[in-house]
Amino acid sequence: MELLEVKKKIETELKIQGKSQRTIRMYCYFNEKFLEYSKKAPEQMTTEDVKAFLADLLSKGNEASSVSLAKSALAFFYENMLEKGIMLKIKTPKHKRKIPEVLTREEVMVLIDNAGSLRNKLLMEFMYASGLRVSECASLRVKDINMEEKSGLLKHGKGGKDRFFILSEQLIKDLRDYSLELEENQEFLFPGHSREITARAVQDIIMRAAKRAGLKKHVHCHGLRHAFATHLLENGTDIRIIQELLAHSNLQTTQFYTQISKQQLMKVKSPMDSISKEGA
Repeated sequence: MELLEVKKKIETELKIQGKSQRTIRMYCYFNEKFLEYSKKAPEQMTTEDVKAFLADLLSKGNEASSVSLAKSALAFFYENMLEKGIMLKIKTPKHKRKIPEVLTREEVMVLIDNAGSLRNKLLMEFMYASGLRVSECASLRVKDINMEEKSGLLKHGKGGKDRFFILSEQLIKDLRDYSLELEENQEFLFPGHSREITARAVQDIIMRAAKRAGLKKHVHCHGLRHAFATHLLENGTDIRIIQELLAHSNLQTTQFYTQISKQQLMKVKSPMDSISKEGA
């Protein structure tokens, strides 16, 4: 089986399952790299070939999350499609999720103030005010927004699910101004060269704004989503509501934000304080 045939089969199967373009791209990428590394036909691959490839990725400094993704990509093709049974006993390092630097409310405002244009400002506001992922924000359609009800309906979000999201008063105000700039019958809220703006273009916008704002923290698109969740938590919003707004299927994923809320930690009083008061 040739490389092009392998990639075509993987792409077709993933499309049938409704997987995202990113998943399709990464699964094809790692299967291509595996074939290049092993220099064997897919039918000849063994467990040792897979182990050697994954070990090589680790030795080159790839993070555990990337190696785990590579393993999933190979398992999808060799286990699910070819049914070779060569992946069953392979274990990769557990992904250790690092606690990110979360932007303060003041830093978020400074970032947005340095957006450079109303469109760029809206992109940032959507990610912070609604907690949308960059890909979800980029794919928004004009018809998905309901300013009267202060909400929007995201079609085919992560996992192919539809879900509602909230809009802030400030966001709605800027949206009304921005809508005057849109062409008649405009499909995407943030149009790109052909269809919608790309996630990479949004990331570039964020990085340029962070530089103009003079922010020292590492600022990226997902950082605004982190700030959305963390600031809601600090305001006392129930974690299950935050889970719903973030579209996390597992509450454990949302509970990660309890680790990064410094404000919540600062509210906890050490038992030493109560002992000191009693002994005074």
